[in-house]
Parts: sequence; structure tokens; C-alpha cells
Amino acid sequence: MTAAGDSLARGDTVVAGVRTAYPVGARVVDLAVVAVLSPVLAFVAAIVAIAVALDSPGPVLFRSVRIGRDGRRFEMLKFRTMVHRCAGPSISCDGDARYTPVGRLLAAARLDELPQVWNVACGEMRLVGPRPEVEQFVRAQAGAYRQILALPPGITGPTQLAFADEGRRLALVADPERVYAEEILPVKVRLDVDYVRRRSLRRDMVAIAHTWLVPGRQLALALRDDRHARGRPVEALAGAATMVLAVVAMVAAFAAQGATTAF
Repeated sequence: MTAAGDSLARGDTVVAGVRTAYPVGARVVDLAVVAVLSPVLAFVAAIVAIAVALDSPGPVLFRSVRIGRDGRRFEMLKFRTMVHRCAGPSISCDGDARYTPVGRLLAAARLDELPQVWNVACGEMRLVGPRPEVEQFVRAQAGAYRQILALPPGITGPTQLAFADEGRRLALVADPERVYAEEILPVKVRLDVDYVRRRSLRRDMVAIAHTWLVPGRQLALALRDDRHARGRPVEALAGAATMVLAVVAMVAAFAAQGATTAF
């Protein structure tokens, strides 16, 4: 077992003095929405999983250790978007050589985050909430995260939407890790603190409503910027298939908005 796995097994608290509130009503809404959407999500996830498996050798899922409820580590699931066991910087951006052809499109459209529905079902995340962050950045902003971790992290939220094009932004700078830590992270922290203080059902509904637009918009930008895809039928086919998945995901997210509104 890895060191991270040992820490997860022991349930070590990364940020002390945090007690996350997860009201029963909010938990019921999350589970109800997941139950309603499970057939569509399972269909989309199955297609994506096949595409990832055929695209390159390695596991279909990637487990990223993040800090969640009560300041504890948990494994956030994603579809694998990069070459298996390929070392590199902790921050990725558009044009990263580690991306596989399908993985690059999945990451651009944010469809790699579909498996996080399982984290929601397990109670580790919510549909809407603060962005789950990695340990090194949580420790660097421990004071702010004592406020942010008062709520469970979410698949979507104001911060996730504001930085939906983060990869494209970081691709324009010489030192992505420095720019992320010094410029982007402080803005994310302020947005998450503001969300915790001003959270409401209406704001959550607005976040969900905007989320369903993200996959298609981001994928269109990625395909537009991908000069290398021209004249390459395999990648063009992958792009078309992923566009279809993006449309299905947007329909699913729109249905989630309606299902949540019903509560």
C-alpha cells in the first residue's frame, strides 16, 4: 500500500479543527438526482470507459487524492486522460504531452469527471460545492480551507465554472505551476470562501444550469485550437465521438437541474 493509501486507511486529518456540515436534506437530494440520472450516466460512462481502454494501455480510472469532508483525504475518481505512469508536473495544461488523444478531449470537455458521481453516492462529495483541492495547496491555504471545508466538495460550483478553461490559460504561460500557486489558487480560494458564506439553493441551481453548457463549449474550443487533428482520421473520429458524448452529458446535466428543482 502506498503512503497515500496508508493515510487514507488511518483517516488522518490534514486540516485540524474542521467539521463538515452535510445536512440530511442535501444528502437526500444528491442521492435522488444520482438515482434519476444513473441510466444515462451509466451509458455515457460505459462509452467513455471503452474509449479510454482502447486509446492507450493502463487503467480506465485515475484516483486523485484530494482533501474533503472534515479535512480528511479521499480518492476522487476520474477517467484516465494521460499516458499511464508518465511522470510530469502536478499541474497540467492544454498541450501537455502526457495527454492521450481521447484523454485530451475528455479533459477539455470535463467528461473525465463523470466518475465523481460515485464519490457523490458515497457521501464524499456533493453535486455542487467547493472545488476539491490537493493536499499541498490546502496546507498552503490552511486558514481559508478551515472555512471552505465546512461544506463537502462538489463536482461543480462557482469556482469550477470560473476556471473551466484553466488548461487553456495555463498553456499560455512559461511556468504553469508557479502561476497556478501564486495567481490562480488565491482566486479560487476567495471564490470558494464566498460560496460557503453565501450558499443557497438558488445559487446551486444557477451553477447546475451553467454546468450543462461546459462540455460542448470547452470541447469546441479544444477542437478549434487543435491544428494537429486536421487530416488525421483517427483523431477526427475520436473528436466526433467525444462531441456526441458531450451532447449526451449536457442533456444529463440539464435533467439534473430539473430533478433537483423538483426538490
